[in-house]
Amino acid sequence: MANTTIRTVIFGAIAGAVAFLIFHQGGFWALTQAGLLKASTWSMAATKPFAVPVVISYIFWTALWGIAAALIVPRLPGALGGVLGWILFAAIVPMLANWFIALPLKGAPVGGGFAMPGVVLAPLVYGFWGFGMWLIMRLLHQMSGQPTRA
Repeated sequence: MANTTIRTVIFGAIAGAVAFLIFHQGGFWALTQAGLLKASTWSMAATKPFAVPVVISYIFWTALWGIAAALIVPRLPGALGGVLGWILFAAIVPMLANWFIALPLKGAPVGGGFAMPGVVLAPLVYGFWGFGMWLIMRLLHQMSGQPTRA
């Protein structure tokens, strides 16, 4: 049991961080290139108070969200225990935490002011990140010879 939990935590952190770099940032980059949003992706600008690059800070936080998802989503009933749960988890839980906790702590308005089209597109990108976490978790489980839940 302990080895399974440790593996889940490690795989969740990897899935969250790698999916952030590919799916989350890739989604925001694509929407920026399409002219739908103005997002700063893969930013090396320093964050406060420790002057850590933004992308490194996000990798840390998305690894933690990946751990949370890996521990929670597979325990959800029915279809929510699979890809749908990963997508909904990422589109709702971290998005709400960002809107109602992180942004106000940074001095920004709640929800970033809930400006269109970001209020619609951002949760879609977060859901895309959830899909990426699910894919990477499946890949990690397959590579380790562990069974996966759809």
